Order: sequence, then structure tokens, then C-alpha cells
Amino acid sequence: MTTIGKPVCVAPTGDWCGEGAVWHAAQKSVYWTDINRFLVHRYDTKERSVQTWFFGEPVTAMILTDRDDTLCVVLGSRVIFWKPETDARQDQGFRWEKWPRVRSNDARPDARGSLWLGSMRNNVNPDGTPGEVGGKDGVLVRIDPDGSVSEWRRDLCISNTMAWSPDRKRFYTADTPINEMYVFDYDEATGGIANERPFLFAYDHGMPDGSTVDAEGYLWNCRYGGHGIVRVAPNGVIERFVELPASNVTTCTFGGDDLTTLFVTTASMGTMPHEQYAGGLFMIETNVKGQPENRFRAFGS
Repeated sequence: MTTIGKPVCVAPTGDWCGEGAVWHAAQKSVYWTDINRFLVHRYDTKERSVQTWFFGEPVTAMILTDRDDTLCVVLGSRVIFWKPETDARQDQGFRWEKWPRVRSNDARPDARGSLWLGSMRNNVNPDGTPGEVGGKDGVLVRIDPDGSVSEWRRDLCISNTMAWSPDRKRFYTADTPINEMYVFDYDEATGGIANERPFLFAYDHGMPDGSTVDAEGYLWNCRYGGHGIVRVAPNGVIERFVELPASNVTTCTFGGDDLTTLFVTTASMGTMPHEQYAGGLFMIETNVKGQPENRFRAFGS
């Protein structure tokens, strides 16, 4: 039987739009971003401390690479490599041609080591204040370790969720404003996706944001405006809804020594004053094991 503990806010950072969480096992830490304040945070689970770095534009996702000391940082305009211990930063090479009209959004690597990256119309003003959302400028691309880029879906409002089943045969993704999630067949040999079909449409708790898939093959989807996370079986049946004391739940990832701790980011934008934990990082203890984080194999090691 699945047991889910009470959500605990472990880092009340007050993020305008917390996002992009990734578990770094070697550092026993969670990295995540605040898109609108151009920040990257690290929560050290051993020391129970938070360290923060500033970047010059929106930061939308954090990615592990095949070097423990180097992370991949997805910025609004491009992708870079970053060493937290020295704050050294280096361009990866990918840039959005339509920036600043279009910006990066969610991103995750697959088991092959390629980085899947979605985009949307840029809704962050140069000073970080919220801009307008709209249009169908979003695309879903794959950046391979050799730097080559291929496009897999276009005409998206907000490209969100990149997640894979444990058997690496299914790929999940979403378009947030229209409240639709899709599942594709995934070919691990080629890294391609095909046979798009509905997975979770018109669910009545907010809109689909970031997701993770546990070792049992269940998808955990964060619901922006929905006060929680929905756990969905591979056949699309809803197993449970996990409530959080924050309206805007944005992304989640499993971590901890045994990968049974769910770390969850939230956003404070558009919330009421009584939501004192909005924008914080939450931790939920479970008896469900997650999958290890995939890595962008940009260095061939």
C-alpha cells in the first residue's frame, strides 16, 4: 500500500515561480530555480541549508550532466554549463532563435543522455515581472550529446513535463494552458517518440505542470493552480491526489538516500496572503521509490 507523508516546507524561499528541481545524489542536495527572479537555489539535506546564485535572465530548469561538478542550466534564451563550486559558466551552444519572444520552459534528459527541452511565448519581462501568456509558439526539441538538435512537436502553448516510464517505452509530456497531457511510444535505441495519444485531459485540479515517474511506473503530475499533485497509473487511472498548502505546484523529483523523498517546488505569483508557504520547496516522505535522475551526457564520460 502506498503511504504519503505530510508535506513539509523545508525552504521557505518565497519564489515567484519555483521550478526545475533536480536531485544531486553525490551532494545530497536539491537544485531548483526561481524563473522570475533569475535565481538558482540549492538545498543541502544534510546541513538543512540553502545557497542561492543569481543569473542574468530567467532560469527554467536544472539538469545533471555526466560530470558531478558540472550542471546544465536552462536559461530563457539558451543552455549553459555551470560549476556551482566556482560559479564558472560556459555556453553549451544551443540558443532559441526567437528569443526574447520565445523562451525555454521545462527540460529533462532521457536515459540515452539527450536533453529534451520545451518552449513557450516569453511571459517574463526584462525586470522579472510577469508578462502576458498566450500564443502557440512552443516547440519540443531534443538536444543530443553531440550538440545536434531535432524538433519533435510544435504549435504548443506551454511545453511542459518530460518524463519516461521505467521500462523506457513511454514518454509523457503536456501543454499546460489547454489542460492536456499526452503519452508517446519512446524508442530508446533511436531516442525518437511516436504514436501520440491522450493521457490525462481536462483534470479538474488546476493545470498540468512538471512531472516525474516513480519506479512503479506511476506519473506524479504537479498541478498549477490545483493545490497539489496527482498520481496517475500507466493506464491513466488516477490513484490519488496529494494536497499541498500552496496553490501553484510546479515540479517534483524523487531524492534522498533511497529515492523515496519527493521534493516539490511551488510558485507565489497570484496567491493570497494567507498562503505563507507559497513559493517554498516542500519535502514529502513516501514509501514509493523514484527513478534515478537521468544525465545530459554532454562530455562523453
